[in-house]
Amino acid sequence: MPDLLELLKHGPVVCAEGYLFECERRGYLQAGAFVPEVVLDHPEVVEELHREFVHAGSDVVEAFTYYGHREKLRVIGKEDILEPLNREALAIAAQVARDTGTLLAGNLCNTNVYEPGAAAERTVRSAFEEQVGWAAEAGVDFVIAETFSWAGEALLALEAIRAAGLAAVVTFAVHRELSLRDGSSPQDACRQMEQAGASVVGLNCIRGPLTMLPLLGSIRAAVSCPVAALPVPYRTTASEPSMQALRDPARGGAQAFPTGLDPFTCTRQELGEFAAAALDLGVRYLGVCCGAAPHHIRAVAEAAGKTPPASRYSPDMSKHSFLGSDPGIAKSYREYAPNL
Repeated sequence: MPDLLELLKHGPVVCAEGYLFECERRGYLQAGAFVPEVVLDHPEVVEELHREFVHAGSDVVEAFTYYGHREKLRVIGKEDILEPLNREALAIAAQVARDTGTLLAGNLCNTNVYEPGAAAERTVRSAFEEQVGWAAEAGVDFVIAETFSWAGEALLALEAIRAAGLAAVVTFAVHRELSLRDGSSPQDACRQMEQAGASVVGLNCIRGPLTMLPLLGSIRAAVSCPVAALPVPYRTTASEPSMQALRDPARGGAQAFPTGLDPFTCTRQELGEFAAAALDLGVRYLGVCCGAAPHHIRAVAEAAGKTPPASRYSPDMSKHSFLGSDPGIAKSYREYAPNL
């Protein structure tokens, strides 16, 4: 099995994220708490979702430990499930990766308790070190450290990963402001992570395709390592650049995040167009984050020149009863169109 950087030498790598939102949509995870208890309650659901994403074109199986760290579980009074949750998530992902010949990734994420200062940094470092320890024992190929709004917190995650002798993909979440919370620009933060030993750096989550894409060129120019881009599949705009900023006019301008984002969902075509544009900028590690569904991943994979198993079922409207290219069908469509 080649490692991540070896794969990237030969072409783009696709990584499906978005497990949190997809399990919530399916009724196996609670919005608000957003803790991946589904790993323990319904492991078969998590395994099947891993397999669906690989079928759609993901080259990576990412263990579902997002928000599965000590600080998040402490908030909801469930620290006791911390180790079982992490070990089970890694075991599920490892089985699917072995079965499908894909890369196995561990996962770290923002803690929401980080702030500059020794006390918070000790707490966060400890949380990362125990998660990385379990990932290393599970034999992961690399660790994804994602959705960081503080460069300092990302650096703590990276230090824990590198101390375990593992490769790291580090990605930042850029909110309404074009800087991270400690004032760093995305390109400066990515450069800092590369210099500290990250194998891949870039952006994930928060921003949709239209508001993430303009940030990628400066990141590509700032670093020499591979660049990652994993937007959310929502139609963010210049005035509402993040999914948290989206307001639904049909609901009186109510905040759409997190459970009212459906009207803003991107089509598969939009995700494919994003992937193609990102590739043109030199991005090579591609995916979709919160809100991703398998058809989005397939669109990204196909834009990257891949033909995953799910491509067997990619749309072919020439076969459609009314919209097909057969002259008889086309005539039938013209006849019936006024009533459709």
